[in-house]
Amino acid sequence: MMLNEDNAFNRAEFGPGFHADGGYVALIDRRTLERECLAHSLASHQISRRVLTFSRLADWEAARDDIGLPAVVLFYAAHVRDEATIEIAQVVTAVSPAAVVVMSDDENIGAVLDLISLGARGYLPNSVSIDICIQAISLAIAGGRFIPASSLLSIGNVLGLTSHKPLSPVKFTRRQFAIAEALRCGKGNKDIALELELCESTVKVHVRNIMRKLGATNRTEVAYKLGDIACAR
Repeated sequence: MMLNEDNAFNRAEFGPGFHADGGYVALIDRRTLERECLAHSLASHQISRRVLTFSRLADWEAARDDIGLPAVVLFYAAHVRDEATIEIAQVVTAVSPAAVVVMSDDENIGAVLDLISLGARGYLPNSVSIDICIQAISLAIAGGRFIPASSLLSIGNVLGLTSHKPLSPVKFTRRQFAIAEALRCGKGNKDIALELELCESTVKVHVRNIMRKLGATNRTEVAYKLGDIACAR
């Protein structure tokens, strides 16, 4: 969905009968170019929901009666402090019970913790790929909470959750070791497949085997455990 020049909701694009309550992604970002580029990237990766773009929360609120609540909101905040935290809290309240995932340039550990305390369902630094962004959206819609592996490891260190000595070594094949390292960096299956010249289905099999060996239930837990376990090849 595109906005017209005065940032009002463009009803003509959908017609009088359009109402996407619970079925769309609301992308709120004051940066016009970045906002529209991300919207087109999500569409080109065949995300299963329509992406509606807005420059401000007020623009979405003006259109709410026409479009209903979203499934998830992607909200950009350059830094998570002062006025930005107030704005994030306002977004979380305004779109409740829809999930909110915050995109930010701020990779400070304290900022990530602040986002969670404000009720956000996820945090996306600018360094993540579009595939990771889509995974974060899906997880947030499902009721989960997305935090990049690098941030999770940093938080664990700050809270003293990691042990000083590595746990029992885990035996990986050479291919599994390469994929495990990619998972630690937060890469998606598609990126891993391209990097290692494998079929995406093959990567998925390796990921499941890695999760089984680590006793992990999801990719985030895999990344966290890899930071605390000596991996043998």
